[in-house]
Amino acid sequence: MLKTLFKSLSSVRLTVALLILGCVLVFWGTIAQVHAGLYDTQNRFFRSFFIYWQAGGFKVPVFPGGYLIGTTLLLNLLVAHARYYQPGKRKIGIILIHFGVVLLLVGQMLTDALSIESQMHLRIGETRNFSEAVRAYELAVIDTADKDFDRVVAIPLHRLARAGEFSGADLPFTVRLKTHYANSSLVEEHTDGYEKPKITAGVGSNVWWRELPRETDPNRVDVPSALVEIATPHGTGGTFLVSGFIERPQQFKVDGRAYEMVLRPQRFYKHFSIHLIDFRHDVYPGTDIPKNFSSRVRLQNVETREDREVLIYMNNPLRYAGETFYQASFDPDDHGSVLQDVRNPGWLTPYFSCVLVAVGLVWQFLSHLVPFLKRRMS
Repeated sequence: MLKTLFKSLSSVRLTVALLILGCVLVFWGTIAQVHAGLYDTQNRFFRSFFIYWQAGGFKVPVFPGGYLIGTTLLLNLLVAHARYYQPGKRKIGIILIHFGVVLLLVGQMLTDALSIESQMHLRIGETRNFSEAVRAYELAVIDTADKDFDRVVAIPLHRLARAGEFSGADLPFTVRLKTHYANSSLVEEHTDGYEKPKITAGVGSNVWWRELPRETDPNRVDVPSALVEIATPHGTGGTFLVSGFIERPQQFKVDGRAYEMVLRPQRFYKHFSIHLIDFRHDVYPGTDIPKNFSSRVRLQNVETREDREVLIYMNNPLRYAGETFYQASFDPDDHGSVLQDVRNPGWLTPYFSCVLVAVGLVWQFLSHLVPFLKRRMS
Protein backbone atom coordinates (compact mmCIF):
# COMPACT_ATOMS: atom_id res chain seq x y z
CA MET A 1 0.00 0.00 0.00
CA LEU A 2 2.82 2.40 0.89
CA LYS A 3 4.60 1.58 -2.37
CA THR A 4 1.43 2.31 -4.35
CA LEU A 5 0.93 5.58 -2.47
CA PHE A 6 4.56 6.54 -3.10
CA LYS A 7 4.20 5.92 -6.85
CA SER A 8 0.90 7.79 -6.98
CA LEU A 9 2.28 10.87 -5.22
CA SER A 10 5.34 10.94 -7.49
CA SER A 11 3.32 10.50 -10.69
CA VAL A 12 3.68 13.00 -13.51
CA ARG A 13 0.00 12.46 -14.25
CA LEU A 14 -0.80 13.75 -10.78
CA THR A 15 1.29 16.85 -11.51
CA VAL A 16 -0.59 17.52 -14.73
CA ALA A 17 -3.96 16.91 -13.03
CA LEU A 18 -3.09 19.32 -10.22
CA LEU A 19 -2.01 22.01 -12.67
CA ILE A 20 -5.27 21.60 -14.60
CA LEU A 21 -7.28 21.79 -11.36
CA GLY A 22 -5.33 24.92 -10.44
CA CYS A 23 -6.19 26.55 -13.76
CA VAL A 24 -9.88 25.67 -13.31
CA LEU A 25 -9.79 27.05 -9.75
CA VAL A 26 -8.26 30.34 -10.87
CA PHE A 27 -10.79 30.71 -13.70
CA TRP A 28 -13.74 29.81 -11.45
CA GLY A 29 -12.54 32.11 -8.68
CA THR A 30 -12.06 35.00 -11.11
CA ILE A 31 -15.63 34.64 -12.38
CA ALA A 32 -16.97 34.33 -8.82
CA GLN A 33 -15.45 37.69 -7.85
CA VAL A 34 -18.12 39.46 -9.92
CA HIS A 35 -20.87 38.44 -7.48
CA ALA A 36 -19.06 37.42 -4.29
CA GLY A 37 -16.37 40.10 -4.19
CA LEU A 38 -12.59 39.83 -3.95
CA TYR A 39 -12.12 39.03 -0.26
CA ASP A 40 -14.94 36.51 0.10
CA THR A 41 -13.73 34.73 -3.05
CA GLN A 42 -10.18 34.56 -1.71
CA ASN A 43 -11.34 32.91 1.50
CA ARG A 44 -13.78 30.55 -0.20
CA PHE A 45 -11.70 29.43 -3.18
CA PHE A 46 -8.01 29.95 -2.43
CA ARG A 47 -7.68 30.00 1.37
CA SER A 48 -9.55 26.74 1.91
CA PHE A 49 -9.08 23.02 1.41
CA PHE A 50 -12.47 22.53 -0.27
CA ILE A 51 -15.08 24.62 -2.05
CA TYR A 52 -18.44 23.83 -0.50
CA TRP A 53 -21.95 23.84 -1.89
CA GLN A 54 -24.43 24.82 0.79
CA ALA A 55 -28.02 23.60 0.75
CA GLY A 56 -30.48 23.17 3.58
CA GLY A 57 -27.90 23.81 6.26
CA PHE A 58 -25.50 21.19 4.85
CA LYS A 59 -22.06 21.84 3.37
CA VAL A 60 -21.00 19.47 0.61
CA PRO A 61 -17.44 19.65 -0.81
CA VAL A 62 -17.61 19.95 -4.60
CA PHE A 63 -14.08 21.00 -5.63
CA PRO A 64 -10.59 21.14 -4.11
CA GLY A 65 -9.57 24.53 -2.75
CA GLY A 66 -6.28 26.34 -3.08
CA TYR A 67 -4.76 24.94 0.11
CA LEU A 68 -5.48 21.34 -0.92
CA ILE A 69 -4.14 21.76 -4.46
CA GLY A 70 -1.05 23.61 -3.23
CA THR A 71 -0.30 21.08 -0.46
CA THR A 72 -0.74 18.10 -2.80
CA LEU A 73 1.42 19.77 -5.43
CA LEU A 74 4.11 20.34 -2.80
CA LEU A 75 4.01 16.67 -1.75
CA ASN A 76 4.08 15.59 -5.39
CA LEU A 77 7.20 17.66 -6.00
CA LEU A 78 9.02 16.37 -2.90
CA VAL A 79 8.14 12.71 -3.46
CA ALA A 80 8.99 12.88 -7.19
CA HIS A 81 12.35 14.42 -6.37
CA ALA A 82 13.07 11.67 -3.81
CA ARG A 83 12.07 8.98 -6.34
CA TYR A 84 13.92 10.18 -9.43
CA TYR A 85 16.88 12.08 -7.96
CA GLN A 86 20.31 10.77 -8.88
CA PRO A 87 23.32 12.30 -7.11
CA GLY A 88 25.94 14.11 -9.17
CA LYS A 89 27.29 17.59 -9.94
CA ARG A 90 25.15 17.86 -13.05
CA LYS A 91 22.02 17.45 -10.90
CA ILE A 92 22.78 20.36 -8.56
CA GLY A 93 20.81 22.67 -10.83
CA ILE A 94 17.74 20.41 -10.61
CA ILE A 95 18.02 20.42 -6.80
CA LEU A 96 18.17 24.21 -6.68
CA ILE A 97 15.20 24.58 -9.05
CA HIS A 98 13.06 22.14 -7.07
CA PHE A 99 14.06 23.69 -3.74
CA GLY A 100 13.21 27.15 -5.07
CA VAL A 101 9.74 26.03 -6.16
CA VAL A 102 9.18 24.29 -2.79
CA LEU A 103 10.24 27.44 -0.96
CA LEU A 104 7.87 29.50 -3.11
CA LEU A 105 4.91 27.25 -2.25
CA VAL A 106 5.75 27.12 1.45
CA GLY A 107 6.34 30.87 1.54
CA GLN A 108 2.93 31.57 0.04
CA MET A 109 1.25 29.33 2.62
CA LEU A 110 3.13 31.09 5.43
CA THR A 111 2.11 34.46 4.01
CA ASP A 112 -1.57 33.46 3.99
CA ALA A 113 -1.33 32.07 7.52
CA LEU A 114 0.86 34.68 9.23
CA SER A 115 0.60 37.98 7.36
CA ILE A 116 -1.52 40.74 8.88
CA GLU A 117 -2.71 43.89 7.12
CA SER A 118 -4.20 46.74 9.09
CA GLN A 119 -4.41 50.53 9.11
CA MET A 120 -3.36 53.27 11.50
CA HIS A 121 -5.51 56.39 11.23
CA LEU A 122 -3.86 59.45 12.77
CA ARG A 123 -4.94 63.05 13.03
CA ILE A 124 -2.24 65.73 13.26
CA GLY A 125 -1.00 65.79 16.84
CA GLU A 126 -2.40 62.33 17.65
CA THR A 127 -0.37 59.41 18.98
CA ARG A 128 -1.31 55.74 18.67
CA ASN A 129 0.25 52.43 19.65
CA PHE A 130 -2.17 50.22 17.73
CA SER A 131 -3.46 49.65 14.22
CA GLU A 132 -6.93 48.46 13.21
CA ALA A 133 -8.18 45.81 10.82
CA VAL A 134 -10.16 47.03 7.83
CA ARG A 135 -12.62 44.12 7.55
CA ALA A 136 -12.51 42.38 10.93
CA TYR A 137 -14.30 43.45 14.10
CA GLU A 138 -14.01 42.58 17.77
CA LEU A 139 -16.30 42.96 20.75
CA ALA A 140 -14.34 44.77 23.46
CA VAL A 141 -15.56 44.34 27.05
CA ILE A 142 -13.82 46.90 29.26
CA ASP A 143 -13.61 46.76 33.07
CA THR A 144 -13.52 50.45 34.09
CA ALA A 145 -13.75 49.95 37.87
CA ASP A 146 -10.07 50.80 38.43
CA LYS A 147 -9.23 54.51 38.18
CA ASP A 148 -5.64 53.95 36.99
CA PHE A 149 -6.14 51.49 34.14
CA ASP A 150 -8.77 49.60 32.16
CA ARG A 151 -8.85 45.82 31.82
CA VAL A 152 -9.95 44.90 28.29
CA VAL A 153 -11.19 41.54 27.01
CA ALA A 154 -11.35 41.63 23.19
CA ILE A 155 -13.40 38.87 21.54
CA PRO A 156 -13.02 38.49 17.73
CA LEU A 157 -16.49 38.79 16.26
CA HIS A 158 -16.12 35.83 13.90
CA ARG A 159 -15.27 33.55 16.86
CA LEU A 160 -18.18 34.86 18.88
CA ALA A 161 -20.52 34.34 15.91
CA ARG A 162 -19.29 30.76 15.50
CA ALA A 163 -19.46 29.81 19.19
CA GLY A 164 -22.56 31.84 20.08
CA GLU A 165 -21.23 32.88 23.49
CA PHE A 166 -18.03 33.62 25.39
CA SER A 167 -17.07 33.17 29.03
CA GLY A 168 -13.70 33.17 30.70
CA ALA A 169 -11.80 33.70 33.91
CA ASP A 170 -11.38 37.39 33.10
CA LEU A 171 -15.15 37.94 32.97
CA PRO A 172 -17.59 37.13 35.81
CA PHE A 173 -20.40 36.77 33.28
CA THR A 174 -21.17 35.23 29.89
CA VAL A 175 -21.37 37.26 26.70
CA ARG A 176 -24.12 35.73 24.57
CA LEU A 177 -24.70 36.64 20.93
CA LYS A 178 -28.43 36.63 20.22
CA THR A 179 -28.63 38.20 16.73
CA HIS A 180 -25.77 38.99 14.37
CA TYR A 181 -25.80 40.85 11.06
CA ALA A 182 -22.46 40.58 9.23
CA ASN A 183 -23.46 43.68 7.26
CA SER A 184 -26.11 46.08 8.45
CA SER A 185 -27.69 49.50 8.24
CA LEU A 186 -28.96 51.71 11.08
CA VAL A 187 -31.31 54.71 10.79
CA GLU A 188 -32.77 57.08 13.38
CA GLU A 189 -36.20 57.34 11.73
CA HIS A 190 -38.59 54.56 10.86
CA THR A 191 -38.12 53.44 7.25
CA ASP A 192 -39.67 50.62 5.28
CA GLY A 193 -37.67 47.43 5.63
CA TYR A 194 -36.22 48.41 9.01
CA GLU A 195 -37.30 47.12 12.41
CA LYS A 196 -36.71 47.91 16.05
CA PRO A 197 -33.86 45.91 17.63
CA LYS A 198 -35.12 43.92 20.62
CA ILE A 199 -32.96 45.49 23.30
CA THR A 200 -33.67 45.82 27.01
CA ALA A 201 -30.83 48.11 28.10
CA GLY A 202 -28.31 50.68 26.90
CA VAL A 203 -28.36 53.09 23.99
CA GLY A 204 -30.13 52.24 20.75
CA SER A 205 -33.78 52.60 21.68
CA ASN A 206 -34.21 55.35 19.07
CA VAL A 207 -32.77 53.46 16.08
CA TRP A 208 -34.06 50.94 13.55
CA TRP A 209 -31.89 48.34 11.87
CA ARG A 210 -31.84 45.82 9.02
CA GLU A 211 -29.52 43.22 7.56
CA LEU A 212 -27.75 44.01 4.28
CA PRO A 213 -26.11 41.69 1.72
CA ARG A 214 -22.36 41.26 2.06
CA GLU A 215 -20.34 43.86 0.16
CA THR A 216 -18.72 42.73 -3.09
CA ASP A 217 -17.06 46.04 -3.96
CA PRO A 218 -13.40 45.83 -2.79
CA ASN A 219 -13.52 49.56 -1.97
CA ARG A 220 -16.40 49.11 0.51
CA VAL A 221 -16.54 47.12 3.73
CA ASP A 222 -19.21 45.35 5.76
CA VAL A 223 -20.32 47.10 8.95
CA PRO A 224 -21.69 44.53 11.42
CA SER A 225 -24.30 44.96 14.13
CA ALA A 226 -25.43 42.56 16.83
CA LEU A 227 -27.63 42.03 19.85
CA VAL A 228 -25.57 40.88 22.84
CA GLU A 229 -26.92 39.63 26.14
CA ILE A 230 -24.95 39.79 29.38
CA ALA A 231 -25.81 36.60 31.29
CA THR A 232 -24.79 36.66 34.98
CA PRO A 233 -25.09 33.93 37.63
CA HIS A 234 -28.01 35.92 39.05
CA GLY A 235 -29.87 36.23 35.74
CA THR A 236 -29.73 38.41 32.66
CA GLY A 237 -27.90 41.73 32.79
CA GLY A 238 -29.72 43.05 29.74
CA THR A 239 -29.61 42.80 25.97
CA PHE A 240 -27.60 45.52 24.23
CA LEU A 241 -27.20 46.74 20.68
CA VAL A 242 -23.59 46.95 19.48
CA SER A 243 -22.68 48.12 16.01
CA GLY A 244 -19.83 49.42 13.94
CA PHE A 245 -21.97 52.53 13.50
CA ILE A 246 -22.18 53.18 17.26
CA GLU A 247 -18.94 54.56 18.72
CA ARG A 248 -20.41 55.24 22.15
CA PRO A 249 -19.77 52.24 24.46
CA GLN A 250 -22.64 50.46 26.14
CA GLN A 251 -22.36 50.76 29.94
CA PHE A 252 -23.55 48.26 32.56
CA LYS A 253 -22.71 46.96 36.01
CA VAL A 254 -22.22 43.41 37.31
CA ASP A 255 -21.75 42.77 41.03
CA GLY A 256 -21.10 46.46 41.58
CA ARG A 257 -18.30 46.71 39.01
CA ALA A 258 -18.65 49.06 36.03
CA TYR A 259 -18.16 47.74 32.50
CA GLU A 260 -18.29 49.09 28.97
CA MET A 261 -18.89 47.17 25.75
CA VAL A 262 -18.24 48.33 22.19
CA LEU A 263 -18.02 46.73 18.76
CA ARG A 264 -14.94 48.12 17.05
CA PRO A 265 -12.42 47.21 14.32
CA GLN A 266 -10.00 44.56 15.56
CA ARG A 267 -6.91 46.14 17.11
CA PHE A 268 -3.26 45.11 16.90
CA TYR A 269 -1.22 46.71 19.67
CA LYS A 270 2.46 47.63 19.27
CA HIS A 271 5.31 47.95 21.74
CA PHE A 272 6.03 51.35 20.19
CA SER A 273 3.97 54.42 19.31
CA ILE A 274 3.68 56.70 16.28
CA HIS A 275 2.85 60.40 16.56
CA LEU A 276 1.71 62.34 13.47
CA ILE A 277 3.57 65.65 13.36
CA ASP A 278 2.40 66.86 9.97
CA PHE A 279 0.75 65.70 6.75
CA ARG A 280 1.42 67.13 3.30
CA HIS A 281 -0.81 66.82 0.25
CA ASP A 282 1.11 68.44 -2.62
CA VAL A 283 -0.43 69.05 -6.04
CA TYR A 284 0.99 70.25 -9.33
CA PRO A 285 0.78 74.06 -9.64
CA GLY A 286 -2.47 75.26 -11.20
CA THR A 287 -4.14 71.82 -10.99
CA ASP A 288 -5.80 69.46 -8.52
CA ILE A 289 -3.62 66.55 -9.66
CA PRO A 290 -1.85 64.95 -6.65
CA LYS A 291 1.93 65.23 -6.74
CA ASN A 292 2.90 63.77 -3.40
CA PHE A 293 1.44 62.53 -0.10
CA SER A 294 3.71 62.48 2.93
CA SER A 295 3.43 62.04 6.69
CA ARG A 296 6.06 63.28 9.11
CA VAL A 297 5.82 61.05 12.16
CA ARG A 298 7.64 60.62 15.43
CA LEU A 299 8.57 57.05 16.33
CA GLN A 300 8.92 56.35 20.04
CA ASN A 301 9.93 53.11 21.73
CA VAL A 302 10.18 53.23 25.51
CA GLU A 303 11.87 49.82 25.75
CA THR A 304 14.78 50.77 23.45
CA ARG A 305 14.67 54.53 24.30
CA GLU A 306 14.28 55.25 20.60
CA ASP A 307 12.83 58.63 19.67
CA ARG A 308 13.21 59.86 16.09
CA GLU A 309 11.35 61.53 13.26
CA VAL A 310 10.57 59.69 10.02
CA LEU A 311 9.12 60.94 6.74
CA ILE A 312 6.74 58.45 5.11
CA TYR A 313 5.73 59.08 1.52
CA MET A 314 4.87 57.14 -1.62
CA ASN A 315 7.41 54.38 -2.34
CA ASN A 316 9.25 55.24 0.88
CA PRO A 317 7.61 53.29 3.74
CA LEU A 318 8.70 53.00 7.35
CA ARG A 319 10.11 49.56 8.14
CA TYR A 320 10.36 48.87 11.84
CA ALA A 321 10.12 45.85 14.16
CA GLY A 322 9.10 43.52 11.35
CA GLU A 323 6.29 45.81 10.17
CA THR A 324 6.02 48.12 7.18
CA PHE A 325 4.00 51.35 7.23
CA TYR A 326 2.95 52.73 3.83
CA GLN A 327 1.30 56.03 3.02
CA ALA A 328 -2.15 54.75 2.02
CA SER A 329 -4.73 57.53 2.30
CA PHE A 330 -5.65 60.78 4.04
CA ASP A 331 -8.60 62.73 5.42
CA PRO A 332 -10.50 65.12 3.12
CA ASP A 333 -9.42 68.14 5.20
CA ASP A 334 -5.72 67.20 4.86
CA HIS A 335 -5.35 67.06 8.66
CA GLY A 336 -5.28 63.30 8.98
CA SER A 337 -3.28 60.44 7.50
CA VAL A 338 -3.94 56.73 7.00
CA LEU A 339 -0.94 54.43 7.15
CA GLN A 340 -1.20 50.89 5.81
CA ASP A 341 0.49 48.50 8.25
CA VAL A 342 1.73 45.21 6.79
CA ARG A 343 3.32 42.46 8.86
CA ASN A 344 4.52 39.56 6.73
CA PRO A 345 7.19 37.30 8.28
CA GLY A 346 7.64 35.48 4.96
CA TRP A 347 8.10 38.50 2.71
CA LEU A 348 11.65 37.47 1.72
CA THR A 349 10.77 33.94 0.58
CA PRO A 350 9.67 34.92 -2.98
CA TYR A 351 12.99 36.68 -3.54
CA PHE A 352 15.03 33.72 -2.26
CA SER A 353 12.90 31.37 -4.36
CA CYS A 354 13.46 33.34 -7.57
CA VAL A 355 17.21 33.54 -6.90
CA LEU A 356 17.45 29.79 -6.26
CA VAL A 357 15.47 28.95 -9.41
CA ALA A 358 17.59 31.36 -11.50
CA VAL A 359 20.85 29.95 -10.15
CA GLY A 360 19.58 26.41 -10.72
CA LEU A 361 18.64 27.16 -14.33
CA VAL A 362 22.02 28.76 -15.03
CA TRP A 363 23.87 25.87 -13.36
CA GLN A 364 21.86 23.29 -15.31
CA PHE A 365 22.45 25.13 -18.56
CA LEU A 366 26.19 25.49 -17.98
CA SER A 367 26.55 21.87 -16.82
CA HIS A 368 25.54 20.82 -20.33
CA LEU A 369 27.07 23.71 -22.27
CA VAL A 370 30.61 23.50 -20.85
CA PRO A 371 31.15 19.77 -21.63
CA PHE A 372 29.67 20.33 -25.10
CA LEU A 373 32.12 23.17 -25.79
CA LYS A 374 35.03 21.11 -24.52
CA ARG A 375 34.17 18.30 -26.91
CA ARG A 376 33.93 20.75 -29.80
CA MET A 377 37.32 22.29 -29.03
CA SER A 378 39.11 18.96 -28.54
